[in-house]
Amino acid sequence: MPTRPSKALDTFDNPLPERDYTIHIEIPEFTCLCPKTGQPDFATLIIDYVPDRRCVELKSLKLYVWSFREEGAFHEAVTNRILDDLVQATAPRFMRLTGRFNVRGGIYTTVVAEHRQPGWRPPEPVVLP
Repeated sequence: MPTRPSKALDTFDNPLPERDYTIHIEIPEFTCLCPKTGQPDFATLIIDYVPDRRCVELKSLKLYVWSFREEGAFHEAVTNRILDDLVQATAPRFMRLTGRFNVRGGIYTTVVAEHRQPGWRPPEPVVLP
């Protein structure tokens, strides 16, 4: 049975919920359609998040991203929608989604959207000599 796009995001239990750590995911083949022209828009999506109790399962993330291929969406709207869906599925302590959209009409667009769990503070960076 062939794989098909899906809006379902599967998760799994965070193996170390007592620790703040960052998961970094890059998706270089995101596509959606321009809602004005119907032409394809291409982007690299970058997800950085600190999980709480759940992590996103990567195959379901791939199928979820694929589901946008035939949808018209403005860059700002699709970036925020994906962030909202990921936050709803995983309830992370922190998540940042960066959408780096390829050039269109001589213009590159980068959209950055973030979510912070109420009361969560990032650990202070360690600076070594």
